[in-house]
Amino acid sequence: MQHTYSERAKAIFKEEIAEFEKLGNAIDDSFDKAVDMIYHCQGQLVVMGIGKTGIIGHKMASSFASTGTESIFVNAAEAVHGDLGMVNKKDVVMLVSNSGSTNEIINVVAPLRNIGCKLIAMTGDPKSKLAQLCDLTLSVHVDKEACPLGLAPTTSTTATLLMGDALLVCLMEKRKFRAENFAVYHPGGALGRKLLGRVKNCMTTAVPRVRINTPFRDLVHEMSDKHLGMTMVFEENGDLCHEAKCLGIITDGDLRRAIQKYDDLHITAREIMTPSYKHIHQDSLLSDALAIMDKYNITTLAVTETPDTEEIIGIISIHHIIDFA
Repeated sequence: MQHTYSERAKAIFKEEIAEFEKLGNAIDDSFDKAVDMIYHCQGQLVVMGIGKTGIIGHKMASSFASTGTESIFVNAAEAVHGDLGMVNKKDVVMLVSNSGSTNEIINVVAPLRNIGCKLIAMTGDPKSKLAQLCDLTLSVHVDKEACPLGLAPTTSTTATLLMGDALLVCLMEKRKFRAENFAVYHPGGALGRKLLGRVKNCMTTAVPRVRINTPFRDLVHEMSDKHLGMTMVFEENGDLCHEAKCLGIITDGDLRRAIQKYDDLHITAREIMTPSYKHIHQDSLLSDALAIMDKYNITTLAVTETPDTEEIIGIISIHHIIDFA
């Protein structure tokens, strides 16, 4: 009996996901037209709703605004009592209503037409009055709510949220919106500081360095002393800090594999180093460093002074970025 509600929850997830899959498969070229309409809008995207869909609409407007699409939310009930003053003819207005017949939503259509803005309906009934009155309709129709009575907005509100997310992501991609752009709109948060920061702001200049013929015991000591879980490997000739050419890298993983492979650890850096290594220049964004680490599943990058130089001036690790504030 103790698993009754957990099993019911799993069933609800399956029911809602099945509805969302049907909704996704039904998306047509109206979605393409909506993306183009919003993208080419000379004003702002105004999202209007009321009640539960109004809450979803408020979230959508906030997300659009933080990802490069100028957007505001206006409560449909307040719109006819003065808030229409925030709307002008250059705007695109997205009216959100599951039934497509809510009086407060229908009542703003004529005033919005008088203003001259374009209208998008996001509704669960693509044949509704609202759909007929708007320039475009995005259907968020679901066959049934997760609510056993079919009354409480459940599946329908999540479907509306999903459609908003799809619009959001497509517009971000169309605008080529990057992590550093996101950070501009979130400068006060820890994420913003991380993404806007430069590699040089949090790298260490204490680079672990060994030569290609450095004995195993000595290279382990260098790695332990610098606490980065790696060391760069340089050629025998030249100043180790400036003139010598970097030939590769040794990581903690390389050490473990060497211990498993060699019975006699009278070996040098040459036998266990990885010849290639990833690097980034000091003026790069931290977001770029994170992207490289994520792509190659690594935790450290060598840092060069400029994109065109090979001399290593620092090391940046994932822990440096996490701790950066």
